[in-house]
Amino acid sequence: MADERSTRDRVRALVREVLNNALPADEADEAAREEPPPQPSARIITTAPVAPEPTGLPIARDESSKLVITEDDVRGLETGARLRIAEGARLTPLAADIVRERGIELVRRAPRRGSRQTKLVAVGADHGGYSMKEELKTFLVELGHRVRDFGTHSTDAVDYPDFAHSVARAVADGEADVGIIIDGAGVGSAMTANKVPGVRAAACYSVKVAVNSREHNDANVLTLGSGTINLEEMRAIVRAWLATEITEARHKRRVAKIEAVERQYR
Repeated sequence: MADERSTRDRVRALVREVLNNALPADEADEAAREEPPPQPSARIITTAPVAPEPTGLPIARDESSKLVITEDDVRGLETGARLRIAEGARLTPLAADIVRERGIELVRRAPRRGSRQTKLVAVGADHGGYSMKEELKTFLVELGHRVRDFGTHSTDAVDYPDFAHSVARAVADGEADVGIIIDGAGVGSAMTANKVPGVRAAACYSVKVAVNSREHNDANVLTLGSGTINLEEMRAIVRAWLATEITEARHKRRVAKIEAVERQYR
């Protein structure tokens, strides 16, 4: 009997020791609550509906060429700024947070016409490109496009930067879909146009370069040299340039990097 009591006492003592060393249930629950929650995976959210774009109000930044708006695209915008985006664009969560915190107004760039093939083309030229510009206007209408002529309107000597700047501003401000500028060589007008934020001007001397400038670089302004190409070459270049669109994701990613460089100097 004494041995049995001694054994039971040892067992009870062992049980008490185990219970005393065990973590209480409420403490275990507290420890579980302190575990960091799993982090959600990266995601993209759709934008809230935005109002159609009004006219006459300034746009702080144009990102309407992109389908996804990231924090880099909205960083640096001031409170209440207006950001133009594509109709079906989506925002990443961080970009959406910045938009909400700063009260940034998203402006949808709605299509101007039912057909994506029809474009409103801003055209301009200096005195050296005047004659070719007049032929260009007729050709654009034949292709089914609309034209807005920024001059010059004669062969009297003028300065090409004035007209290149006007065309580039029209494209950057969304007043035209694309622009075409003609001077003697096409180089000076390209240099001028590329000073305007949002413009990607390409001086093209062949159909191959014209297609590449659109397909790879999403050029929105074409510059031509009346002294380097003839009318037949002009028509072929313009036809190809207007018919080509950027589609590949890798090209869009690289154009986005061009735009990121531009923002560093604004």
